[in-house]
Amino acid sequence: MEKPTWVLLVEDEITFNRLLQQRLERHGFEVMAVATAEEALAALQKNDFDVAVFDQRLPGIDGLELLRRAKKMLPCLEVIMLTGYGSIENAIAAIKEGAYDYLTKPCQAAQLELALRQAAEKKRLATRAEGLSEALRRQTGAGVIIGQSPAMREVLALIAKVADSEAPVLVLGESGTGKELVARALHFNSSRRDQPFQALNSAAVPPQLVESELFGHTRGAFTGAVASKAGLVEVAAGGTLFLDEIADMDPAVQAKFLRFLETGEYHRVGDTRVHRVKVRVVAATNRHLAQEIPEGRFREDLYYRLNVITITLPPLRERREDIPLLARYFLQAKNNTRQEKKLSPAAMAALQEYDFPGNVRELANMIERGILLAPGSVIEPAHLFGPAAGHGTSSAPSLYEEVDLTLASLERQHISRVLSLTGGNKTRAARLLGIGLRTLYRKIEEYGL
Repeated sequence: MEKPTWVLLVEDEITFNRLLQQRLERHGFEVMAVATAEEALAALQKNDFDVAVFDQRLPGIDGLELLRRAKKMLPCLEVIMLTGYGSIENAIAAIKEGAYDYLTKPCQAAQLELALRQAAEKKRLATRAEGLSEALRRQTGAGVIIGQSPAMREVLALIAKVADSEAPVLVLGESGTGKELVARALHFNSSRRDQPFQALNSAAVPPQLVESELFGHTRGAFTGAVASKAGLVEVAAGGTLFLDEIADMDPAVQAKFLRFLETGEYHRVGDTRVHRVKVRVVAATNRHLAQEIPEGRFREDLYYRLNVITITLPPLRERREDIPLLARYFLQAKNNTRQEKKLSPAAMAALQEYDFPGNVRELANMIERGILLAPGSVIEPAHLFGPAAGHGTSSAPSLYEEVDLTLASLERQHISRVLSLTGGNKTRAARLLGIGLRTLYRKIEEYGL
């Protein structure tokens, strides 16, 4: 089922406002109606509307000024202006400011519906063109999968083989191995490459909001739902939906997602209407799902429905021959063009002997740290690992000289050092560590930093 066009209606004549809203909703539009420009601007800050209808004359901020501000906030928003017979000059001025069209009041509802559908189609084509640009950017080097080891050759071959399939894909691997890169490769190397790619990390969203993020919600479905919202399954229609950390999904939502996988049907939160979309699902986790089933944390039927095609990413320590290739790639990607830096032979050897518990993400952050800390053009082991790395090809245990070598202790020390490196800037520290900001705050509290 095609998702409805989402319209923002701004009209201060309450009777006319309600009449238009009811008529448009009966004909399949989803409408949020407000009476002032101030209300409209507040709504535009929270929602991504397809089309807007602005009355030319509004109390306070007029329709023309509202148009200017709206186009700054949402450049792709298409706006239809409603104007009186004596305001044609203003309507022409609105067209020059970027309005899609204008209609004179009182307008025929059928005429407005036609203009809305045409404006929505223009926005849809613009969004698709933006998606094509993103696909081109992805295919020309951003976020590519690097590796020539036998294990990675197998992964790349499997991606090429199943990219055009409609079957769900389950991507397994430790944190930092590049599971989202695999999902993007499956998408952008398939016939759906010009359709949307949408990603949701189940662990990064509060459990009570995951269902809403997936399937959307109606206005008033829960506290804070001030407007209806399309879910990611709807936004990704025709393309790919990537669900990271699928093991963290609430069991109740797992049941609803299983039904969606089997039928393509879903309900928005707070809505009884059945929606249907077609989307390719790629799920990923760093856990052993088969072990989660007996504990009641993951549904067995969902596991088998997702496990049609499985792609397992090897940890970096099991494909050490790829480390020099990856290191050079990250050096080229992150280097400052004014002073390009390179790894010393000792630094490269140290990298190849390190076990990389954080995998490729850790290597990327380590290279960025080396670029920042090396005063000259050559990056040494100490710039990558810190002073405790010494001058040789240190492996993981020798990186830290503290007696307590438990994983928790090493993690605490490493986070503390990165926080010191960034001067306490937590956003920057989270990026260097390759973790989310919420995760960093949780670690700071856990370790009492």
